[in-house]
Amino acid sequence: MATKSTKKKTTTKKKTTRKPRATKMVYSFGKTKTDGDATMKLLIGGKGANLAEMTSIGLPVPPGFTITTECCAEYYKQGKNLPKGMMDQVHTAVKLLEKETGKKFGSNTNPLLMSVRSGAAVSMPGMMDTVLNLGLNDDAVVGLANASGNERFAYDSYRRLINMYGDVVMGVDHHAFEQEFDKIKKQQGVSADTDVDVAGLIQLCDAYKRVVKRRTGRDFPQDPFEQLKLAVTAVFASWNTTRAIRYRQINEIFGLAGTAVNVQTMVFGNMGEDCGTGVAFTRDPSTGRNKFYGEFLVNAQGEDVVAGIRTPQPVEEMPKTWKAPNNKTIGKSVHAELMKIKTKLEKHYKDVQDIEFTIEKGKLFMLQTRTGKRTGAAAVKIACDMVKEKLISEKTAILRIPAGDLTQLLLPSFDPKAKAKSKALTVGLPASPGAAFGKLAFTADEAVDRTHAGEKVLLVRKETSPEDVDGMHSAAGILTSTGGMTSHAAVVARGWGKCCVAGAGTIQIDEKKRTITVNGKKFTHKDVLSIDGSTGEVFAGEIARVEPKLSGDFATVMKWADKHRTLKVRTNADSPADAKRARDFGAQGIGLCRTEHMFFEGDRILAMREMILAEDQPAREKALAKLLPYQRKDFEGIFKAMNGLPVTVRLLDPPLHEFLPHDAKSQSDLAKVLGVKASAVKSRVAALHEANPMLGHRGCRLSITYPEILVMQVTAIVEAAINCTKKKIKAIPEIMIPLVGTDKELAVLRELTEQTIADVRKAKKFTGKLDILIGTMIEIPRAALTADQVAKHADFFSFGTNDLTQMTFGYSRDDINGFLPDYLNQEILERDPFQTLDATGVGQLVDAGVTKGRATKKGLKCGICGEHGGDPMSIQFCHSVGLDYVSCSPFRVPIARLAAAQAALS
Repeated sequence: MATKSTKKKTTTKKKTTRKPRATKMVYSFGKTKTDGDATMKLLIGGKGANLAEMTSIGLPVPPGFTITTECCAEYYKQGKNLPKGMMDQVHTAVKLLEKETGKKFGSNTNPLLMSVRSGAAVSMPGMMDTVLNLGLNDDAVVGLANASGNERFAYDSYRRLINMYGDVVMGVDHHAFEQEFDKIKKQQGVSADTDVDVAGLIQLCDAYKRVVKRRTGRDFPQDPFEQLKLAVTAVFASWNTTRAIRYRQINEIFGLAGTAVNVQTMVFGNMGEDCGTGVAFTRDPSTGRNKFYGEFLVNAQGEDVVAGIRTPQPVEEMPKTWKAPNNKTIGKSVHAELMKIKTKLEKHYKDVQDIEFTIEKGKLFMLQTRTGKRTGAAAVKIACDMVKEKLISEKTAILRIPAGDLTQLLLPSFDPKAKAKSKALTVGLPASPGAAFGKLAFTADEAVDRTHAGEKVLLVRKETSPEDVDGMHSAAGILTSTGGMTSHAAVVARGWGKCCVAGAGTIQIDEKKRTITVNGKKFTHKDVLSIDGSTGEVFAGEIARVEPKLSGDFATVMKWADKHRTLKVRTNADSPADAKRARDFGAQGIGLCRTEHMFFEGDRILAMREMILAEDQPAREKALAKLLPYQRKDFEGIFKAMNGLPVTVRLLDPPLHEFLPHDAKSQSDLAKVLGVKASAVKSRVAALHEANPMLGHRGCRLSITYPEILVMQVTAIVEAAINCTKKKIKAIPEIMIPLVGTDKELAVLRELTEQTIADVRKAKKFTGKLDILIGTMIEIPRAALTADQVAKHADFFSFGTNDLTQMTFGYSRDDINGFLPDYLNQEILERDPFQTLDATGVGQLVDAGVTKGRATKKGLKCGICGEHGGDPMSIQFCHSVGLDYVSCSPFRVPIARLAAAQAALS
């Protein structure tokens, strides 16, 4: 009998290899299937996300699909080739569309046509490419004519496709197509596109195809999938066109993978009088009024509205004016449906929406919704209204208003309608917002004289210097051909709220001949130019302006902001007028009072020059004694304007050569006035010359060499404070010693400052309370790195981030514009570091300075007084490192208040 083996039989398990799951590159939206939603903007773009979202909430959206932004990024990684497998997923998505619509892509009986549009995560209107009516060819156009029963519509759609596709995908200039259209219209004796008959449109399609062949050497593609593939490629390629890159730079859009591509079933607004198309905002984007605002065209496609081919009608007139032969109430019913959709969209998105819509045979379709762009004034009103309507909270309202846009509410601006009629001569840097016009003045003296004579002038200079300050103040605006956003012209202009365009490099200035040349056009001192300090644009002639009107809503937003912010906001001000203006805007003190600007007026500059030319200390002290009353009076005025609020006075900072004339005639004139030899003036100017004055004999170094300058300034501050106190004005001066690099510099100068304060109190026999803080400006990297030592001698730190940025990067802030555009274009830098604080590098120094300083002196007051103090992104950083305050120019105080609240809330 056989026995059964108990040994287990061993079997070899066959290994199975799983294919890696393909990356999802295409997301559908429609009744059959919707993959995306509004949270997926980074992956499928804002347009794709909102198309999916609108579909999900039941709005009438033509079905389609979105190719992801990741595919765009991959396209560039692979040397401008489409990602492997992407078109396979596109084919699958097209089959789904065919199933849902009952139409077939490329069919000669019932063709499915599609639009191909871009759609980045952040809206970039008009910056990238679009193709409509894709899928038409010589056979499909006949099928469309038969299926629609409208031959004219079919060939009108085909000629539009050849034109758009030829332009966008094949690189044929649009004007070449327009010339052919003009010939046909001339042959038929008509002027409007809509008056060309069917025969004319058939003839036009043939002419367009010949244009494509002639210009490219290729036939217009008849394979619909080839059309689609090349159109998608063109949209990806449009992500990096010059205009798209520049738009992202201007709007500070960084870090996006690329654009998505939205492929959507076409619906037609050009099939007859019961069809139409339009664009609208759920509220007025200019004023913020809760009024449906938009335009529409009957028997047209969307491009007609945008391109201005025909004059559209206001949407509000739709119920009265739109009556189709077969539907007399079409306008009324479509408008009513749009109003319902307006309400639904605002309730869903809780924000103003910018929509595109098409009506096909009386049926309304939504093609797009996105957050509506708006003016600063509209942003404020809409935020306040939506809080009242309980759509959003107060905190959401604060976070929603772009802080920088408040500028538009505070300064004059050009009338948009008037500006639209003019073409910019050139574009420089938007150095100081506002709108200004005037005849051209080429020197500061000329600007002063002509202004006093009643003329409006623009001061046009290669660059400005402190010596130009009077002319800058007199001029209506300032235009320079060199310099950056923190150049002298820019900093001073912003402080005054004066319009300035800097670094307009295409302008050639001939001061002697009193002419400028811009791109081949010559202008003289008799010609008027207009400059837009918010955009950097320069125009010929005078453009009408509109003055700002501050609303009660503005005050409401400021009240909300003050409730939530923790950062205090001070101002940079050098005069009582600036101080008062800033206080009216809500400034909580002065964070930077530059004393050097006070020395350029009238007799003061003579006394200053006398001091610089003096050969010994007694002679310098004699000259400084003449300046003392002026300084004291200045400080009294500022302390009075800031009654009860702190005023940080920076002691003399610029090198002495800036106060002396550099041309022979002016030197000779000065010599005569002071009773010295012209050669002595010339010799002193030469002796003070420095190869690199920004790193030379300036700031605290002047006080080490010439302590009598510090003594005079501190005396003026203390005497002014005592005089104000006697008049029941609460003066709170803070003395700031600039450009300290070592703790010993500060120790020496603090001791001298304290001694001077004591000497003045004694001389004035003043025994009352007079608390004067003594601090320093941290603007040298070494000072930040050794802040624990510096803090031993400081009551406060104020970070001078203009110079700190300059010294950390090794960039000259006046010369950076020579290479900055290349750095921005190649994304070596995301932003101008003199506009927005470099949190990664310079920010480390600020953080280290605060941390080390407070480790030595707990509760050390720290603030920032560079131009970054008024920049919303920089303010976010200042909040994060625990600064006590930011300081900015008067007109940026409201911006800083709002940005500080946004930093606290976010």
